[in-house]
Amino acid sequence: MDSQPTGTGPTGTGPTDSQPTWVPFDAENYDRRSREGPCLVCSVLAGHPDYSHHDVYEDADTIAFLARWPTLLGHCLVAPKRHIESWVNDFDETGFLAFQAIVHRVAVALAASVPTERMYSLSLGSQQGNAHLHWHLVPLPPGVPYEQQQLRALSAAPGVLNVDDASQAALARTIASHL
Repeated sequence: MDSQPTGTGPTGTGPTDSQPTWVPFDAENYDRRSREGPCLVCSVLAGHPDYSHHDVYEDADTIAFLARWPTLLGHCLVAPKRHIESWVNDFDETGFLAFQAIVHRVAVALAASVPTERMYSLSLGSQQGNAHLHWHLVPLPPGVPYEQQQLRALSAAPGVLNVDDASQAALARTIASHL
């Protein structure tokens, strides 16, 4: 499916109890902010008001929070607090495995919080934008047709979920309660 109609749920059949409605996504503004704005993760850690978020996990080295513009309910970002840009070059094996243990813990808590057929886990960003290393955890809900899964499910091009702040805060608390 090349587009997600505004106002429909993840299967294109209408909102469900587990998924809010879809709204258009301003990709041009997002790209500009990602390339020209301050570092997303560093801004979240600094409490910058333009980078509001809902934490699901935090320790001395790592933070996990809900994505601001999710394509699937529960989309989380997990990042080291230290500004690093390459997991290959900036982590030693022990540090990377410790970080991935946190990614796994957050994924387990996320899957316990929202219906999940498959947990997508990937690192996005580049030196050109969103350079601070971060992992995306995105729970695919059961029942999404195959042609709407994988990269199509992650794309914001057709829109993002319209999740209100109170719902995101409640979901963050639920996920955190499983950690």
